[in-house]
Amino acid sequence: MSTTIGRRAATDSPAPAKKQKQGQGGSIDRQRRKLLMPFVGPAFIFYTVLFIVPAIGAAWISLHVWAGSGPMKFVGLQNYARVFKDDLFLKSFGNTLLLLFVVGAAIFILAFAMTLVLRDMAGKKMVRNVIFFPHLINALVFGVLAGFIFNPGGMVNTLLKPLGITEPPAWLAQENIFPLIMATLVATTTGYFTTILMAGVDRIPPYFYEDCALAGATAFQRLRYVILPLTWDVFGTCAVLWTISSIKIFEIIWVFGGSSGAGIPPTQSWTTAVYTYVTAFSGQSTPAYGAATASAIISLALVSVLVVLLRRAMRRDAVEF
Repeated sequence: MSTTIGRRAATDSPAPAKKQKQGQGGSIDRQRRKLLMPFVGPAFIFYTVLFIVPAIGAAWISLHVWAGSGPMKFVGLQNYARVFKDDLFLKSFGNTLLLLFVVGAAIFILAFAMTLVLRDMAGKKMVRNVIFFPHLINALVFGVLAGFIFNPGGMVNTLLKPLGITEPPAWLAQENIFPLIMATLVATTTGYFTTILMAGVDRIPPYFYEDCALAGATAFQRLRYVILPLTWDVFGTCAVLWTISSIKIFEIIWVFGGSSGAGIPPTQSWTTAVYTYVTAFSGQSTPAYGAATASAIISLALVSVLVVLLRRAMRRDAVEF
């Protein structure tokens, strides 16, 4: 009988231990929930005041005709219809998509190429700092440089004369300024994303590359089967960062327009951000805050949709190594 009681005791003993573990886990979860509001609450309040409330206010203004002062006239969705019928907005929207996809593709192709080259290069840390430096410079500097380098008597045209090019292209002409802006964005942004991608590549264990070398893999095969799968999360983050930043590009376009002598940038170089600013604050006509906020809401909707699509398209199972 004592043996039976001993067996029952041995059988029943894990249950209290399991309950004790569950109780400890529940206590930890309760402590985490208690700390959630003190830590997250202030940040959420600031985010609500600085972002959510202004976004709701902008959505409300977009439904009205308003010059910035005086009464507001409710017009519903007429501002959105007006914006989509405006050829200038459609041109600006097309330029924004060009920056997003064409410039983005060029940036990431060059960034991956530089990552493969710099990975085994001696002094790669110094090179990484050098290529990252242009991202730290304000867009005003590039606008001023554009005036000196690309004007009719600038450095580029001066260097082309000994080559027999007596009539060099007008780099800052209205039909050429947007391609020049795109090239400048590629040159100034590639180093930033190269640095991020290199940080992701640096965490890959060296024995993966040793296995590739033993298997005789080419650089492209190493990129496809090792680097991309193991840095896919980093690449996805870079894609989201570029999507958000490309929709907001404003300063460099405005400064390039000033360097061309026009004050306001030529309409051929406008993006949705420039269109929104000029519509609201140009000072050359009655401000149309309703139409301006409507275009801003459209840009916000574009960013939101693209980010969601990117996150879904680039969703992969986590790779542990």
